[in-house]
Amino acid sequence: MKQARSVSEQRSLWSLLGCWALAALTALTLAACTTTSKGGGATDAAAPRTDSDQTDADRRAGVRMELAAGYFARGQYTTALDEVKLALQAKPNMREAINLRGLIYAAMGETQLAEENFRRALASYPNDPDTLHNYGWMLCQQRRWPEADAQFDQALAQTSYRAPARTLLAKGVCEARAGRMDAAERSLAKAFEYDPASPAVAVNLAEALYRNKQFDRARFYIRRVNAQPEQSNAQSLWLELRIERKLGHGVAVDELAQQLRKQHAQSPETQALNAGRFDE
Repeated sequence: MKQARSVSEQRSLWSLLGCWALAALTALTLAACTTTSKGGGATDAAAPRTDSDQTDADRRAGVRMELAAGYFARGQYTTALDEVKLALQAKPNMREAINLRGLIYAAMGETQLAEENFRRALASYPNDPDTLHNYGWMLCQQRRWPEADAQFDQALAQTSYRAPARTLLAKGVCEARAGRMDAAERSLAKAFEYDPASPAVAVNLAEALYRNKQFDRARFYIRRVNAQPEQSNAQSLWLELRIERKLGHGVAVDELAQQLRKQHAQSPETQALNAGRFDE
């Protein structure tokens, strides 16, 4: 088995438009692995499952999956794989477990094994949007742009899909990484329509607009994020500073520079600011 990627390599893979999106994309992908939707992405709305409907196998597998997701989020991949294995012993064809195993293998650089797991999940649960999303995201990491697009589009085509903003965000980030900034802007704008409260969507849309030289529009979206102290960080402040600089707003640039130096003195963004590297 190949050695797992370093944290810095994972950040560059998972945050394709900017480091800010890393946590959101990872968390959303993990959320896909712990849903209780059935094959094909459909849910039985008329008869929702309750605790009394769960078998002992369901409960054992569910506990193992919670542990596996936690280990995966902390980068403890081999331990996460062990927990997935135990979940599959309880429920051999568990879609969520097969999905998570694919994500773990992808994070470890085991592309072939990851792909085998996603294909296995789709063979058992055709058109499952969570699997299509996760498979597309792995293909995006491998720079297999057309194949990634096809998986994202197929996920979005499922009428029962309850998380289109998540896939539109991933699709837009992937398009941006491929250099297709106009397409990225369209995907991210649509993601914003579905989930205007998402800071990850707003930051990435602002970045796409900035790259497309639509500075006024970019300013609108990034200021929504930075207006909330619990949401802003060095990346979002740095993006707003560069946008204000393009617009010629010197006072705003000075205020954001002061904020960056005060709150994120050691960040790469503050180092870029101090060196005058505004256009990297």
